[in-house]
Amino acid sequence: MNLIEPGYVRTMAAYNAAMNTRLYDCAARLSDGQRREDHGAFFKSLHGTLNHLLWADHVWMARFDGWERPAVLQKDSGSLFADFEALRAARADADGKIGDWASRVTLEWTRGPLTWHSNTTNAEMTLPAGYAVMHFFNHQTHHRGQAHALVTAMGEDTGTDLLGMVPPIP
Repeated sequence: MNLIEPGYVRTMAAYNAAMNTRLYDCAARLSDGQRREDHGAFFKSLHGTLNHLLWADHVWMARFDGWERPAVLQKDSGSLFADFEALRAARADADGKIGDWASRVTLEWTRGPLTWHSNTTNAEMTLPAGYAVMHFFNHQTHHRGQAHALVTAMGEDTGTDLLGMVPPIP
């Protein structure tokens, strides 16, 4: 059974890029202090959460498309970029590259195995590539939801719904 097809990958890449743009636009209207304030989120602050999201995207894209892995480990992923504008530029660059990768994903690739070494578990893992892609997009949505809650609590609103924001992409 194949759960993931190329149209899903392309649609989710476009949705994530659109949501990241909205989220970063909201974050840019906040002060640096607000972005860095510890709100008890898993990566403490909005800034830390945004850093972790970008870090994880780079880790997964290293597995999917040969990107360079981040120089920091997961435990330090919340501090990948100290400067917000540098983080924002890196996010936009990553979203463009994820969209490019998504345009090249084939049904055959999603059905094949993906093997990598996980630093988190210190073990080699193999999963169907499509299943790993599902985790990739779910992880983005999970932490972006946390970031959305943080900016909402600070008076901003990103909107969140895929429907009406991004049409299905074949």
